[in-house]
Amino acid sequence: MKRKFDVTGMTCAACRVHVENDVKKVQGVTSVDVSLLTNSMVVDYDDALLNPSIIIKAVKKGGYGAKIASNSPSTTNQSELLKKMKIRLVFSLILFVILLYLSMGMMIGLPLPEFLSPHHYPVLYGSIQLIITIPIVILNRNYFIIGFPKLWKRRPNMDSLVAIGTATALIYGIFILIEYAFFPSLVTDAMISNNLYFESAGAILTLVTVGKYLEVRSKGKTGEAIARLIDLAPKTAFVLKDGAERETPVSEIKVGDIIVIRPGFKIPVDGIILEGESSLDESAITGESMPVDKHVGNKVITATINQSGFFHFRATAVGTDTTLSRIIALVEEAGNSKAPIARLADQISGIFVPIVIGIAIISTTVWLIAGEGLGFALSMGITVLVISCPCALGLATPVAIMVGTGKGAENGILIKSAESFEIAHQVDTVVLDKTGTITHGKPEVTDVISLSEYAADDLIRLASSLETKSEHPLGKAVVQYADKKGISPLAVSSFQNRSGYGVQGTIEDAVYYAGNDTWMRQLEILSGLAEKTADDLARNGKTPIFLAKEMTIIGILALADTIKPTSREAIEGFHRDGIHVVMVTGDRLEVAQAIQKELGIETVHAGILPDGKAQIIADLQKEGHIVAMVGDGINDAVALTKADVGMAIGAGTDIAIESADIILMKSDLRDAVLAIELSRKTIANIKMNLFWAFFYNVIGIPIAAGVFFPLFGLKLSPTLGSLAMSLSSVSVVLNALRLKWFHSSKTKR
Repeated sequence: MKRKFDVTGMTCAACRVHVENDVKKVQGVTSVDVSLLTNSMVVDYDDALLNPSIIIKAVKKGGYGAKIASNSPSTTNQSELLKKMKIRLVFSLILFVILLYLSMGMMIGLPLPEFLSPHHYPVLYGSIQLIITIPIVILNRNYFIIGFPKLWKRRPNMDSLVAIGTATALIYGIFILIEYAFFPSLVTDAMISNNLYFESAGAILTLVTVGKYLEVRSKGKTGEAIARLIDLAPKTAFVLKDGAERETPVSEIKVGDIIVIRPGFKIPVDGIILEGESSLDESAITGESMPVDKHVGNKVITATINQSGFFHFRATAVGTDTTLSRIIALVEEAGNSKAPIARLADQISGIFVPIVIGIAIISTTVWLIAGEGLGFALSMGITVLVISCPCALGLATPVAIMVGTGKGAENGILIKSAESFEIAHQVDTVVLDKTGTITHGKPEVTDVISLSEYAADDLIRLASSLETKSEHPLGKAVVQYADKKGISPLAVSSFQNRSGYGVQGTIEDAVYYAGNDTWMRQLEILSGLAEKTADDLARNGKTPIFLAKEMTIIGILALADTIKPTSREAIEGFHRDGIHVVMVTGDRLEVAQAIQKELGIETVHAGILPDGKAQIIADLQKEGHIVAMVGDGINDAVALTKADVGMAIGAGTDIAIESADIILMKSDLRDAVLAIELSRKTIANIKMNLFWAFFYNVIGIPIAAGVFFPLFGLKLSPTLGSLAMSLSSVSVVLNALRLKWFHSSKTKR
């Protein structure tokens, strides 16, 4: 089973790797996904071997905290964290500015009172700096509380780097101050004015906290899509109990409760209309802008809005079982899951911090051996520690995935996992089911052709009269067509349903037949003109229904599963993206070829059963293609599972969660194009993030270690190193946030 946990104590990618490795070692655990963005962990485990307490114990053993995930939105937790960080940051900044003025003001000509002169009153000068630094240390003590224990357990993280660097600067400054107070002859003016390093300790803590604050604030924006989804549902509803309406919290509604809905109300839970009718705005869930008419027996979906009318409905899904809750769960799961591209960053993050500590020690030692003073050597080592940033590496992938999947959710595209989202960018072939994907999925009357003196409306009246008692989809389409045109049926007697052929009955003392060409041949009434007309219709993808009076064909009604208006645009979008389009259908070859010709599809396979669709996908994969399958998610379940990326197209509650990797809520084929384009854009963003994260560390660490100092005099102070570290993480998050403005350039919405 899968269970979500809240994890505390994680501050960087190294922490995430440690937590994952600890939980993976527990017997019975199948998979672990830890998210640094949401400070959460999803564990798939065998509940016969394990219980949550064992998993929590494994996390705590590694020095972190864990508990079963709370129901409160992560956005609430995020805002509380930001509030606390802001208070800490404001006081730290005020103290740091004062400290910076004292330590470096004279270098740029700023005045200092005589009693603070480092040359005349050096002990007082240094002591005041220390007094100002100590509150900064206390305010930001978490770096020490978390960092040093992780170091003792040989699991150092970013906090360990900050703690070591700050403590080294602080201890060295105190050492110099004591030396000046008790052994003034050993200390020069230059040492006390330039090398106390209290400002470096304050800078490291303050500037890293600035970066962490901006990072948390930016990361909060990656979850805006989830926050908006959570806010869609109403908090209360009017439930009918004992004949009276009672305002009830949505959390207390149970399956079977009767809910009253008035104009303007939001639907609180999923259900079925029992009484009344209305039209609902379902755009929040399906993305469809047009209101949908609802009648008795129709389903209603959580968070949709009642436009007009008054109705009662019975709750069929509540709590975590509603459509909205399932969507939120999918978006969160996709954001928390890990894309294959993240594995390299994870491997590096796991060993990054120990390597950096090693480089800092080597750097300090080499400069001491080279004859530089202790202050200079320590400055190099401290800068190496604070400039190194495992966070940038760790955030490069998850922030982009979170924003990308959130952007998909905003457009009605639900992505189930980061892995399938990544694979989508490689898709070069898309296999499309015909019925319900390219077409509307239901037949409609397209042509009424008279082969006698009967007018078109007369033929419709006769055909609909016969088909009124039929259960066949084609018959129902004829009846619906007559209703739309306002044509009333005639009385029919001696009705007979000929399964597989058609229907017959007596109307006004004459026997009429409505059926297919096979039946007409059996009756020996199929004329050459009727047969030729029917063949012409079939070549255009239409199904003919022959209408005969006594032994003479009097007309033909043509029906077709019409193409969706957006299908042509979607297929053009696939072509522009360099994707080969294949259509598979169980329909006749003539129908498939007609649609192929109209839409410009390269390859079609007709008369294919569900298993045959999966075989076609397997054959394409053997040829080396990365294949996406787009289908209705029910009849195409086998093919959707077989494809590299399965996309289920279907609005409302029937979203085929089990079989597909990506769910297109709007039933709009253009969203399949958008999903692939969004994947390509997201992966490009991740690669850019990883490049800059690697580039930053590869360039920054050697500069901090003083590699270029002998040749170019290039060195960094710990202050600049800590600032660079902060900005690197923030830049990665901000780059990922650019995806929020993504829109498809290939299709017009």
